[in-house]
Amino acid sequence: MNKEKAIKKLRDDKHYYGDFGKQYLSNSDIGKLLTNPLSLRDEQKQIPAFLVGGYFHTAILEPDKLKKFKIIEASTRNTKLYKEISGGEMCLLKSEVDQLELMIDKMMSNQACVDLIRGINVDYEVPGITELQGQLWKGKADIVNHDEKLIIDLKTTADLQKFKYSASKYNYDSQAYIYQHLFGYELIFIAIDKSNHQIGIFDCSPEFLARGADKVERAVEQYKLFYESEDFDPQQYFINQTL
Repeated sequence: MNKEKAIKKLRDDKHYYGDFGKQYLSNSDIGKLLTNPLSLRDEQKQIPAFLVGGYFHTAILEPDKLKKFKIIEASTRNTKLYKEISGGEMCLLKSEVDQLELMIDKMMSNQACVDLIRGINVDYEVPGITELQGQLWKGKADIVNHDEKLIIDLKTTADLQKFKYSASKYNYDSQAYIYQHLFGYELIFIAIDKSNHQIGIFDCSPEFLARGADKVERAVEQYKLFYESEDFDPQQYFINQTL
């Protein structure tokens, strides 16, 4: 399958996150490859933070798809009401959605954000594929603003003042490095604080991108060792460090 057809297929989440998409590495694999490579093929466990982030992105980028989220008017996920209605599925609480709507309104009331997100020549949820370090990688950009020649990624954060540290912890540096190769534009992050709704717009320094490139290189080394080396026995693998 050529690149154009592969990208077209990856536009469908069913293929992006399904078996077709699993032939590619992605930034979400970086953390596993650098910390526990044997967990690479494990299914991602759904947690409330992922659901909250998903609703935030969908409301801004694809509001017509909000109906896929199940919302329950319960105080916590431990209540009998929640357990009965959810049927074991991870669902959003009404209180979470109320807070998310406030965050969405705050972001979309900021003219700088609106200009970047709602530009004239803008595409949303854009998939891409590229080759890095001899491996095929995929990614899906939240926003590609062709007029500004920018990739824009939306983030929610527990503390905007610590976003710089979160960016390293959650591998936003490798994301920026990969996405700039995927789409050919610089990447910026628009982040909003979940507590006080303060907004931050963060661009990426050469040093930040260099750290991302280093993570990609080390992740590929681990991938090749664990999944492409025929004589490698993972049971004999250990980490050796000096404290």
